[in-house]
Order: sequence, then structure tokens, then C-alpha cells
Amino acid sequence: MGQLILWIFLLILGLALLVKGADWFVDGAAGIAGKCHISPLVIGLTVVAFGTSAPELAVSVTAAIGHSTDIAVGNIVGSNISNILLILGVSSLVHVLPVQKNSMRLDLPVLLISSALLIGLGVWGEAVSWWDGLILLLVFAAYMAFLISGAFKQRKAGTLPPPEQKPMPRGKVGKWFFEMEQKMWFLILLTLIGLGMVAGGGVLLVEGAKYIARYVGVPDRIIGLTVVAIGTSLPELVTSVVAARKGETDIAVGNVIGSNIFNILLIGGISSLFYPLAFSLTTNLIDALVALAAALLMALLACLGNRCLGRVAGAVMLCSFAAYYVYLFVAL
Repeated sequence: MGQLILWIFLLILGLALLVKGADWFVDGAAGIAGKCHISPLVIGLTVVAFGTSAPELAVSVTAAIGHSTDIAVGNIVGSNISNILLILGVSSLVHVLPVQKNSMRLDLPVLLISSALLIGLGVWGEAVSWWDGLILLLVFAAYMAFLISGAFKQRKAGTLPPPEQKPMPRGKVGKWFFEMEQKMWFLILLTLIGLGMVAGGGVLLVEGAKYIARYVGVPDRIIGLTVVAIGTSLPELVTSVVAARKGETDIAVGNVIGSNIFNILLIGGISSLFYPLAFSLTTNLIDALVALAAALLMALLACLGNRCLGRVAGAVMLCSFAAYYVYLFVAL
């Protein structure tokens, strides 16, 4: 009983670190984008996406090393479902989320291809083996190289709009923080501290949730798809909602799309190098198809909304998320 109370406390502490860390992380990342004349979308797709995917990386690699492949695969696929249906659903209720042309032309197709690739490799040998992992990592490296080179070309061409000037806040602490945000070293420090808080908070929350779930006797696959998936997606959820509330919609959308690409290509690739990830044709395949369908739904809603995800799109995604979870527990 004492251990249960301790893990509940650590879970609450992890949530607090996530919330504040995401706030600082978004401020720092957006500030760096403005100072370096780099698109916030690219920052969201790279720095923010990698930072908020850190808990998924830690959990899936640890699960693969411990041969808990249901948790490793469930975490990757379940996080992608949660990222789109839950996180973008909630974020689009907070603020209308425009989806940039570049995302429609490059990032969303890469996500769809990655989702289909994971399904194909998993079905081929009923596992994602080490050589499958190498294929995923090579695709990831090619995507990142293309993304970064495009960012530098855009910066060199000077096609980015000037960063929006924030109003001077009231109070001594607010003014001091505002002045410090004008300095690059402080923005980098703020981003790193926020990243550490997000990653650390995510790990604390997930480990606490896993202990509590197992304490009441929930199977590994359901833990991976629900408790762990939502837990590791909380950095994306908090970061995207905070970014949407602050009007940094490119970071909010880029964070989700980028995190999903990272989950499949980077985290799936690295995890499979440690131990083959078993891919069941009766359970994992259905979950992976739902993740692919979620990405297709996001693309469809963006097209129907004139490249915007508004409240109607958010409601549709949240209803789809609820329906999937009803299926999970009915099929249990």
C-alpha cells in the first residue's frame, strides 16, 4: 500500500513537471525560431517533436530490452492514435489549427507512408526485426535531411515572415522574463530545461501509471495502448494545447505530425534493434490500421476544412478516439 501511495505521488509530480515544462519548452522553441529566422513549423517537426517523443523512446526501448514487445508496439501505435485523435482533437477545440501547405505536401504523406511501412514490415514476418528497424531508420534519416535542407533554403531565401512582437508584460518578474527572452542563450536554456522537465515528467507519470494499472491487473497490450500510450503522449498533449493557446499553431500541428513520424521511424527503428518486436495479425495489425486511419482522417478533415482543423474536426476526432477505446475494452 505504501508503494502505491508513492507511485500516485510520483504520477502527480510528473504531471506538474509536464505542464510547466511544456510551457517553457514552447516559449523557448518559438523564440529560437524567431531569432534564427526558422519556420515554427520546422521547429515543431524537429526540436519539439523529438523532445515530446523522449518518453516514448525511453519506454519502448526499455520494453524491448525487457522483451515486453506488446508494450513497445502498443506504445508506438497507441501514442500515434492518441496524438492525432485526442491531442489534435483537444487542441483544435482550443484554437483553430491551420495546416500548412508544406505539411500537406510533405509531412502528412511521410506519416501515411511510415504508417503503411510499419504495417507492411510487421505483417511480412509477423515481427519488426533488426533489419526492418534499419529500413525505418534510413527513411527517417532521409526525411530529416530533406526537412533541414529545406529549412535552410527557406532561411537563405528570406521568405519567412518577421516574428510577432509580444507586448511588454506587467510586474517586475514578467518584465525581467520578457527581457531575458530576447537573449539567445536564455532561450536555449529555457528550451533545454523545459525539455528535461517534459521528458522527466513523462517518465514519472508513465511509470506511476504502469504500476497502478498492473496493481489492478490490466494486460500488457491494453497497458501499452492506453495507460502508456496516453501517458507518453501527455508531453505532446500539454505542449500542443499550450502552443495552441499561445497562438503558436504551427508548433502545435508540427509537434503532433513530427512526433508520430518520430514514433514510427526513429523509436520503432531503435527499439527493434534491441529485440524483434512481435507483430500479431489479430491484435497489433488492427491497432496499426487504426493509427493509419487516424492519419487519413486528419488529412481528410484538413482538406474539407480548407487546410484548417476547427471545432467540428476536433469533435469528430475526439468521438473517433472514444469509439476506439470502447472497442478496446469491449474486445478485452
